[in-house]
Amino acid sequence: MAARERPSRFFFRNGEKTKLPFSRLEYQRRLTKLRKTMDERNIPAVLVTSMHNTAYFSGFLYCSFGRPYGCVITERDCTTVSANIDGGQPWRRSLAENVVYTDWRQDNFWRAVAELVGPVRRVGIECDHLTVTMLRKAERFLPGIEFEDISADTMAARMMKSPEEIALIRDGARVADIGGEACRAEIRADVRELDVAAAGRDAMEREIARSYPESEFRDTWVWFQSGLNTDGAHNPLTARQLRTGDILSMNCFPMISGYYTALERTLFLGDPDNATLRIWQKNVAAHELGLSLIRPGISCSEICTEINRFLESEDLLEFRSFGYGHSFGILSHYYGREAGLEFREDIGTVLEPGMVVSMEPMLTIPEGMPGAGGYREHDILLVTEDGSENLTRFPYGPDANII
Repeated sequence: MAARERPSRFFFRNGEKTKLPFSRLEYQRRLTKLRKTMDERNIPAVLVTSMHNTAYFSGFLYCSFGRPYGCVITERDCTTVSANIDGGQPWRRSLAENVVYTDWRQDNFWRAVAELVGPVRRVGIECDHLTVTMLRKAERFLPGIEFEDISADTMAARMMKSPEEIALIRDGARVADIGGEACRAEIRADVRELDVAAAGRDAMEREIARSYPESEFRDTWVWFQSGLNTDGAHNPLTARQLRTGDILSMNCFPMISGYYTALERTLFLGDPDNATLRIWQKNVAAHELGLSLIRPGISCSEICTEINRFLESEDLLEFRSFGYGHSFGILSHYYGREAGLEFREDIGTVLEPGMVVSMEPMLTIPEGMPGAGGYREHDILLVTEDGSENLTRFPYGPDANII
C-alpha cells in the first residue's frame, strides 16, 4: 500500500469499555456544566489538550511521550483524540468515543481535531497549556476560527468537588497515611532515603490495588528527604544514608486515577537540639493556626496574612519558602494545578463548601544556622458548611515523630 493511501485517523474499539473512576452521571455533570459555559460564551466546540482536563471530562488520562492528545467537546459529543501507539486503551478508558490518529503524515492530530470541531466560528482552547507551536498549528488547521481561552472556566469547575470526588480524595488520604506508616517503620540509621521511599510507595500501591482492583497503576510516589536535602519541598530522592541527628521530611503521594493526595511530615532521627525543637514547634503552631482558619467565607489571602503575622511575630517569616496550601483534584508533579485556590498573598478566592485544600506551612533554615533544615507539615481538609474536616490522620510534631 502506498504511503498516501494510509489512513490519517480511524476508530479502534478494541475490547470492552472499562470501569471508569467515576460514574457516567458524574462525567455528564461535568460536561453539562462546561456546556452551560459554552452556551453562555457562544462557544460551539471546545478542545482541551491538558492531561488533567482530558481526564476530568472523559476519564482518559493519557501518556503523551512527546505526542499531542486531547478531547473535543461539542453540544452533543465528547471525543478523545489519541495516538496510534496506544492501541485501543484510550477508547476503553474514556467515557464516549475515541479517534486514533496515525503518524504516516505530520499533524494528523490536527486533521482529526478539525474534523471533530466541524464548521464553527469559535473554539475554546486552554491557553495555559497550548505551546506557541501548537497554537500556530491550530490556526493553520482551523482557519478563520476565533479561539477563546477556557482554562479559567475549567479550573473554576475543577475547584468545586462533587461527592464522588470527595469520596476518592478521602480514601486517597487514608492510603497516604498507610504509606506514612510504612516509611516510618523503615527509618533507622544507615538506611538510604531511596529504601524508605520504596517501602512507602509499595505499601500505597498494594492498598490501591486492594481497594481499586480495576484502576490503572501509575505515578504513586514518595519523596523522602534527609539532612540538607530537606531544604526544598520537591527535592528528589537520593541514595544518602540516614544518620542519627538528621532532620527528615516524609512526603507520600498516592495517585488514584489521576487524583493526587498527600501526606507530608517532619521527623527527626535521634533527639533534636533546642534550636531545632523550637523551630519545629513554631512551624507546628503555624500549621495549627492554618487548620483553625479554614472555613467558608474566608479568602486565601486572608489565611496567608494571618499565618504571616504569626511567623513575623516569631522572627521566622523570612524563612517561609512558599504558599501555605493548595487545591486537590486531578494533578501530580507534572500535570494539573488549580492556581486559583492557593494560600498566597495574591489569591483572593473565597473558600466555599466542597473545596478540598491542604494546609502545609514550611520553614527552611539555611545550613550553618541553628536548627538548619526544612520543616513541613501537611494535612488535607474538606471545606464544609460550617468549617472544615481534616481528612489526614497521621500524627505530626515532636511528640509523635522523633524516631
